[in-house]
Amino acid sequence: MDTHATGQINAQGSSTPNEKATARPTRVRWTIFAIIFVLVVINLIDRVSLSIGMPTIAKEFNLSPTMQGVILSSFFWAYALLQIPGGWLIDKYGPRKIITGSTLMWGVFQTLAAFSTGGLSLLFTRMALGAAEAPLFPAGGKMNSLWLSSKERGRGAVLMDCGGPLGAALGGIIIAYMIVSLGSWRMVFAIAGVVTILLGWISWYYLRDNPALHPKVNQAELAQIYDDKRGVEATAEEEVVPKGIGVPMRSLTAILIGRAAWAMAWFGLLTWGPSYLSNARGFDLHSIGNATFIIFMAGAAGSLCGGFLFDMLIKRGVSHIVALKSLLTFSGLVTLAAFASLPYLSDPVIAVLVLSIASFFLLWGSIYWSFPALLAPKSRVGVVGGTMNMAGSTGGILVPILVGMIIEATGGYNGVLIFFACCAGMYVLGTCLIGSKTIRNT
Repeated sequence: MDTHATGQINAQGSSTPNEKATARPTRVRWTIFAIIFVLVVINLIDRVSLSIGMPTIAKEFNLSPTMQGVILSSFFWAYALLQIPGGWLIDKYGPRKIITGSTLMWGVFQTLAAFSTGGLSLLFTRMALGAAEAPLFPAGGKMNSLWLSSKERGRGAVLMDCGGPLGAALGGIIIAYMIVSLGSWRMVFAIAGVVTILLGWISWYYLRDNPALHPKVNQAELAQIYDDKRGVEATAEEEVVPKGIGVPMRSLTAILIGRAAWAMAWFGLLTWGPSYLSNARGFDLHSIGNATFIIFMAGAAGSLCGGFLFDMLIKRGVSHIVALKSLLTFSGLVTLAAFASLPYLSDPVIAVLVLSIASFFLLWGSIYWSFPALLAPKSRVGVVGGTMNMAGSTGGILVPILVGMIIEATGGYNGVLIFFACCAGMYVLGTCLIGSKTIRNT
C-alpha cells in the first residue's frame, strides 16, 4: 500500500487481526462501481439515441448515407483525440473530479442536440458530446486500480463496461418508444440530457479517489481492497517512477490492435445496426426498438459472463494472461462466425438471434478493461486506459464512415457483414500477439 493510504487506515482506528476477522466488511466499492455502471448506461443511451433517431432525422434534414455516417462518426473525433489528455488529467487530478465534470458537460451537449437545425449543427453537438464523454471509461479503469484487488478486477471491469450494451439495449427500446409516443426526437434528446446532468451531482456526492478517505468504508473492507497488493515489496515497486507509459511496447501495440478491431465490430453494430434492421430486414421503428433491446441485452449478459468467467479462472489458479487471452480469443472466433453467416440467412428472426449471439460473445471484450490495472503502474493506469480507449475510439471514427461507403458502393449490407467478420478476426490476432510475461500487480 502507498504510505498515504496506510496512514489513513491506521488513522481510522485499530487494524488488529481479531478486528479484521470479526468485522463485517462494508461494500462501498461495489456501490462505487454501481454508480459508474449507471453512468455508462446513460452514456450509451445518449449515444444510441442518434442511431435510433437517425432514420427520422435523415428524412427531416435530407441526409445522404455518407453524411449520416459522418455524423455518426463525428462523436468519436473529439472522443479519440481527448483519450490520452483525459487519462493524464485523471492521473493528475483523480477520477472523481473528472467523472463529475464529464457527466455534467455531456448532459449539456446532449440537451443542445435537441436544438439542431441541420446536419452541420447536429455534427457539432455530437463532436462536443464525444469530447465531454471521453474521460469516463479511463476514469473507470483508474477506479478499478484504486478500489479493487486483482481478484476482483474482472468483475469490476465488466460491471463498468457491460453498462454499454445494456445502455444500448435500453436506449434502443426507450428512445424508439419515446420518439413514437412524444412525436419528437428533439424532446427525447432534451430529456436524456437533463437526466445526465442530475447524475453529475450524484457522482460528486458519493465517489472518492482514495478508499481510506470514504466515510462509509470500514476497516474490514479496506483489508479486502488492499489484501493482495499492499506488501512492503509492492510498495517499494510502485514508488519507482516508471519510464514512459510503463507497459512494454509489444504488448501495448497488440492491445491497441485488438481493441481497435473489437471496437469497429461493436460500434459498427451499435451505429448501423438499427439501419440494417430497417433497410435490410424491413423492420419498422417499434420492431427496431424490440430487436435492438434483445441484441444488446444479450451483449450485456455476455459482458457479465466474460467477467465472472475471468475471475473464476483466476480463483482456480489460471494465470491472468492465459485466462484473458483464452476468453478473448474464443469470443472473437464466435463473433467472426456469426457475422460471416448472416448474409446467408433469409429469416429476419433468425438474423436477430445470430446478431444476439454475436453481441453476447463480442462483449466478452469488456475484460480488456482489466489490462490497464494489471499491466500498468498505478501512476500510469489512467494514461494506459486512455491510450487503449483512444484505439477503440479510432475504430469508432472509421467504422460508421466505412460502412456508409460500403453501402453506397454495393447497394446492400452483405459487404458490411463480411467487413465486421474481418474486424473480429483482427480482434483475435491482436489479442494473440499480447506478450505472455507482461502482467503485473497480480
